Amino acid sequence: MITFLKRYGAPIFGVLLLAGAIYIVQREFRDLSVAQVQTAMASISWHALLLAAGFTVVAYAVLAIYDKLGSSYSGKPASWGRSLIASFCGYSLAHNLGFAAVSGAAVRFRFYSAWGYTPAEIAKVIGFTSLTFGLGGMALGGLVLLMEPEVLPWFGANTPRWILQALAIPLWGLVAAYVLLSRFFRTVKIFGYELDLPGLKMALAQTSLATVDVAVTAAIFYILLPPAEGLTFVRFVGIYLAAYSLGIFASVPGGLGVFDSAILIGLAPYMSAAEVIGALLVFRLYYYIVPLFIAGAIFAGFELSQRRAILARFTAVSIGGQALEAPAMAGLVALSGALLIFIGALPQSGSLMTIGGSYSLAAASQFAASVAGSLLLVLAYGLARRLAIGWGLAITFLLLGGLTVWLRGESWYAWAPFPAVAALLATMRGSFYRRSRLSAEPLSVEALVPLAAVAFCGLTLALVGHRTEVQDSSWWEVVFAAGGPHALRFTVALTSVLGLIGLFRLLRPARIRPLDFDAFGRTLLAGWHAAVPPEADGIVMGEAGRAGMAFSRHNPIWLAYGDPGGDMLDRVSAIWRFRDACERAGVRPAFWDVGPEWLRIYADIGLTAVPMPDRPGRFIACRAEQDLDRLLALA
Repeated sequence: MITFLKRYGAPIFGVLLLAGAIYIVQREFRDLSVAQVQTAMASISWHALLLAAGFTVVAYAVLAIYDKLGSSYSGKPASWGRSLIASFCGYSLAHNLGFAAVSGAAVRFRFYSAWGYTPAEIAKVIGFTSLTFGLGGMALGGLVLLMEPEVLPWFGANTPRWILQALAIPLWGLVAAYVLLSRFFRTVKIFGYELDLPGLKMALAQTSLATVDVAVTAAIFYILLPPAEGLTFVRFVGIYLAAYSLGIFASVPGGLGVFDSAILIGLAPYMSAAEVIGALLVFRLYYYIVPLFIAGAIFAGFELSQRRAILARFTAVSIGGQALEAPAMAGLVALSGALLIFIGALPQSGSLMTIGGSYSLAAASQFAASVAGSLLLVLAYGLARRLAIGWGLAITFLLLGGLTVWLRGESWYAWAPFPAVAALLATMRGSFYRRSRLSAEPLSVEALVPLAAVAFCGLTLALVGHRTEVQDSSWWEVVFAAGGPHALRFTVALTSVLGLIGLFRLLRPARIRPLDFDAFGRTLLAGWHAAVPPEADGIVMGEAGRAGMAFSRHNPIWLAYGDPGGDMLDRVSAIWRFRDACERAGVRPAFWDVGPEWLRIYADIGLTAVPMPDRPGRFIACRAEQDLDRLLALA
């Protein structure tokens, strides 16, 4: 049970948070309309918009100081320009996309390695920046509890004030412990890992800087809200910290849905949902969307300009645009799915409710939108894994989503994003080159059952969606509607859940069973001209069984030896299957002694290629910011 919770506890908790968030936002949107949100956004003054934009610039400038201090802590101070670039791209891409290939740590590793930093120095920068936000959150959270303890939901009205204020003690205690340890010790050992402490002055600077960062970021949102009696800035900071923390725990890009629902709940006593949503949309535009596009362009341009120099000097990365395409599109599709769910929750405009006197798709727009939006959220998983079937299905459901919103009679700016994202995705077919288990394997019972379930559930939901009992409800509202027919509720629940599970299983890789590293396995590898190490724990094969490589287990890393050998096309699937096998086992993949031919694929699975010592033209592909030192020690 402990192993299960360690491996799956965080994802399960994240899914539960996301499901609860969707339900809450759907409920809150029930009495809203697009016009109300438009009115709320229009009421935000130009002064507030300009001030919020200025605070956004300040917030990212403060984050640049994170990297500046982190590089000083590593022993090799970076220039302000480099700190700003690494920090801005790292935080912008990681906040929005949330996939391993473009995580903040991986982005920083790519920048700092090109600037001549060693893996140990980069690891110090990454560790410093990661810890700094937590210190600020705890310091500011303690201040909020001391000054506005009533901000805690469900407890503030029924618990003595001094007890709530006492909750600040453990938060401040952790910060004080870090500062004091930094004063008297140079290193500490936590959970078996040795941590270098930065010293008293640096620890105090960390805490102060992080506190300012959280306050400035919260101020962006607070400025966009209308004045509300009782909503002080300190109280809002408490709401913002709680919402942001839940978004992090949910492990979804940008805290999508979870952060939003927590903000809606926290601000419900002070203002209408339309006012909150209007400010929330502008906040996301300022702090997430605009920086994402700027950072994506900078990062792609940097990789393109540095590609040759990096190969020659220290590390190698794939072409910038290609490396970002799949995670960026997965994020956009997930955002489109969430948007479709939210739009479907709004009352219908009604101008296109019928066609030829009979009910159109819009007659069941809320039900259809909730189904299509849920499917898009699942399909984002397939896009992140570069599955061709995910690419095709995502385009289909994006177009259906746009059609649904159009038939509801919404304005062009409500339905236009869906075909626009579909058109953008259609131009990137080459980035989705993996076959799913549906296309890679014979139609066995294991693959046929989820396929049949998806087809059956799709037809059932299409028929159910036009019943008068469900036309104005999302599918989960039908399930939990106390007054609805039990047979209908059961049918909708069963078909919706089975359909989503069936689609997820079709997008998942097949169960991977490594071959034994015995005499037969060695002969197979030798015939494919793959590396044959003296010892290994098994051999991972490609989907067609015509390529593969040997690997050993060095938990928490599984190490593959060399590039896959065998059939050229099957080598790509062997790399991905090894990555999938590692994911199932809860470990990280790494490849030892690989050539430059497949660096693009290693980058696609979130690995960075680092030149091997004394082996020109050969590389180690791994999560370099975490595993490189450990792998070099194994050599």
